[in-house]
Amino acid sequence: MKRVATVLVTALGAVCTVNGYRPLFRGAIPSVFAWLFGLLATELSLQTVAGQAATIAVASRGLSARQRTFGWLVTAASCIGLLRLHRTGRDANVPLTAALDADLGTARQTTSEGIWRAAPLEGATAKTPGLLRMMRIYRDYAHDADISYAEHGTKNLLDIWRRPDLDPAGRAPVLLQVPGGAWASGNKRGQAHPLMSHLAELGWVCVAINYRLSPKATWPDHIIDVKRAIAWIKAHIAEYGGNPDFVAITGGSAGGHLSSLAALTANDPAFQPGFEDADTRLHAAIPFYGVYDFTRTDANALNPAMVPFLEKLVIKQTRADHPQSFASASSITYVNPDAPPFFVLHGRNDSFIPVTQARGFVARLREVSTQPVVYAELPCAQHAFDIFGSARAAHAAVAVEQFLAEIYTRRTAL
Repeated sequence: MKRVATVLVTALGAVCTVNGYRPLFRGAIPSVFAWLFGLLATELSLQTVAGQAATIAVASRGLSARQRTFGWLVTAASCIGLLRLHRTGRDANVPLTAALDADLGTARQTTSEGIWRAAPLEGATAKTPGLLRMMRIYRDYAHDADISYAEHGTKNLLDIWRRPDLDPAGRAPVLLQVPGGAWASGNKRGQAHPLMSHLAELGWVCVAINYRLSPKATWPDHIIDVKRAIAWIKAHIAEYGGNPDFVAITGGSAGGHLSSLAALTANDPAFQPGFEDADTRLHAAIPFYGVYDFTRTDANALNPAMVPFLEKLVIKQTRADHPQSFASASSITYVNPDAPPFFVLHGRNDSFIPVTQARGFVARLREVSTQPVVYAELPCAQHAFDIFGSARAAHAAVAVEQFLAEIYTRRTAL
C-alpha cells in the first residue's frame, strides 16, 4: 500500500508539471483540472516545488532504498521542470517587451516618468509580486468603497483605488476594471490587484465595479451595467481626482469580453437604454484572456461548455435558433476603424478560453482599426495568470503601464 501511494504521489506531481507545459485535459469538466493544476505549476511554481518535495519526503518513509530512489528521481525531474516554468514566468517581460516594440515601435515610451507618474510613495511596493501581498493590497489603495453607480443595489457598486496623497484636483488618468467570472460570478474585489495597485501607486485612479450576474441577469444586462459605470465615471470621477477625458478599460475572462465590447460600442444606444445620450467613449482597452466571438464553430475555438452555458444561463437562447443574439454579444462584430488603441493579452496554454479567440480578434482589429493594436501571447501562461500576483503578473502590469504611457502621450500631443 505504501509503495502504491508513493507511485501515485510521484506520478501526480509529474503530471502536474507536464500539464504546466501543455494542458493534458480537454473537454468541459477536464479543462477545469487542466486549468487548476496548470495555474499552480506556472504561477506558484516554487510553492509547488516545496509541496512536491515535502510530500515525497513523507510518503517515502519506510520504503526500500530502491523505491525511495525511484520516488525522489521522479520528483527531482518534476521539480526541475517546475523551476523552468518559474523562469518562464520570471522572464515574461521578454515577450511583453517584444510585443510592445513590434506594434508601438522601439522609440515608444518605456516609463511613465515625467508623464503622469507620481513621486514614489513611502513604503509602497505595488510592483513587488507575491500572493500574500495581493491578499492585503486592497486596504492600501481602495480608499473609497461601495459607491453606487446605478440602481441595482449591491450589483451596481464600485470601489475607487488611488494613492492617499492624490491631488483631488490632479486629473489623473483613469482605469476601469471589469471583473470576470463567466458572467455568473465574480466581484470587484480579488481581481486585477497587481495591475490596479501598480497603476494606483504611479498616480492613476482605478475603478473596480460589480455588475448584474446571471442567471438572474439576462444578456445584455451585463454590458449595460458596464456602460452605466463608464457614464458614472465621466460624470463623477473628477470629484475623486480623476480625469474623465482619459479613461481606459481592462478586465479578464468575462471581464475581457465586456471590456473589449464596451470599447468597441461607444455611445451605442442598443447597450445604453435610458441613458442613450451619455458619453461612453473610451481611450484605450486592455482585455486579458477574453472571449471575443461566440459565433465560431471551428475546432478549438470555444471551450465545449461555453455555448451550452450561454444558452442556458446568460443569453438564454439557443445559438442554432438565434444566431444573431450570439453575434450581437460578440466583440468581434463591432470592430471598426474608430476603435480605440488595444493591448490584448492571452496565455498560450489557456484551458478555458482558447488562445485562438485572441488571435482571431487581433487579426480583425489589425485589419480594420486605424489605432495601435498590441498583442502579447504569453508562453506557458494559463487562464487567470495574473490572479496570484506572480512575477508574470508583475511584468504584465509594467507592460500595461508602458502601453498606456505611450497612448497617453500620443493623445495629449494632438
